[in-house]
Amino acid sequence: MGSDRPLWRRLVELLAWVGLALALRLWVVEPRWIPSGSMLPTLQLQDRILVEKVRPRLGVPLKPGTVVVFRPPAALVAAGYDPAAALIKRVVAGPGDQVEVRGGQLLRNGAAVDPDWAAEPMNYQLAPLVLPPQALLVLGDNRNASLDSHLWGPLPRQQVIGTAVWRYWPLQRFGPIRFSPTAGAPDADEQLG
Repeated sequence: MGSDRPLWRRLVELLAWVGLALALRLWVVEPRWIPSGSMLPTLQLQDRILVEKVRPRLGVPLKPGTVVVFRPPAALVAAGYDPAAALIKRVVAGPGDQVEVRGGQLLRNGAAVDPDWAAEPMNYQLAPLVLPPQALLVLGDNRNASLDSHLWGPLPRQQVIGTAVWRYWPLQRFGPIRFSPTAGAPDADEQLG
């Protein structure tokens, strides 16, 4: 079956579709995979997720509970992280919030965070700190095996690439990303593929 359209026209249409797909990936949504256990039990090793990029670009506030994908902050780059890497954590506090970890519990503005999304009580302390404007406190759900804000400080908002919104693989966990009580083995490396 042939086409009545000339070859050059078909090539232009193909290039237009490829351009549209690349633009959507660059500015709207992109697939990622989870190579580590820092977000267990919510995100399992090898999960495939979609990262939505519009809200962060529009400056929409990232509320506590939002799972964000971000570029490494300066402290991690100085420690040897690739500045082009992507990491994933959960926002637990935003600009102006006072945060601390005491007795294994996350406190925001003097009250216990509920839910706090952690797989288990934290085995560390975090002295009270007030987040500056345009900063987020991000922690892994697998808090005791996560290289996160409790170690390197607040995340500058401009480092956020997008929000993890949907798990598309494996199919038995297909759906929106939220806290999941299923258990998994910890792994401290949290770079995304």
